[in-house]
Amino acid sequence: MSNAYYASGDARATKVNALFARIARRYDLLNDLQSFGLHRSWKRRVADLAGVAPGAQALDVCCGTGDIAFALARRGADVTGLDFSPQMLAVAAARQPQPLKPGSGNPKFIQGDALKLPFADRSFDMVTMGYGLRNLASWQGGLEEMHRVARPGARLIVLDFGKPANPLWRAGYFAHLKMSVPLIGLLFCGDASAYAYILESLKHYPAQLAVADAMRQLKMANVRVLNLLGGAMAINYGERTE
Repeated sequence: MSNAYYASGDARATKVNALFARIARRYDLLNDLQSFGLHRSWKRRVADLAGVAPGAQALDVCCGTGDIAFALARRGADVTGLDFSPQMLAVAAARQPQPLKPGSGNPKFIQGDALKLPFADRSFDMVTMGYGLRNLASWQGGLEEMHRVARPGARLIVLDFGKPANPLWRAGYFAHLKMSVPLIGLLFCGDASAYAYILESLKHYPAQLAVADAMRQLKMANVRVLNLLGGAMAINYGERTE
């Protein structure tokens, strides 16, 4: 049976927008529960890999409730967080702290389309995305947009669910996504389908190796994959060369 929140093609954005409208208030709590809190360290890893210099211009695409955007700002970047869900952006705005430290400001959050970023070419020193590429109608198009708005030398970093190479670990991991994660969604969000969506979307997403290949096709330098939890999660890293 197909998932209520998954669709391909032109209907994808509408379905995903409905999903995040449904789960926005509980999004951070359920991330903690389903990952045992590990998602926080993975997002800090993304911010570390960005190599922030004070005053650097950073874009966090599909920023959600702002974890990566806040992490980049704490390191001194001038951060714009973009998401298409007003409900997720409302949570991010409500989380805005007092000035993070002398010389750093809070992220600026705006609503926008990851497939049509409202920025000029070569605008940012780093472009990040956490748990967004898999949700786009075209993950390749999303990566191309990230590349377009990145300056030469900019770091592009993508964190998302992965597909473990080990078949036994993959089977166990997919069983967790099929049974445990939807149960958490039912208990804490009242909607099992909202979290059953993760596995459904992952089945249609070629994951970390394909993203690395796409980065190479864009002629990015220093392309690498950092597998987390045996590849159950992964960070893709590359640098724009021209």
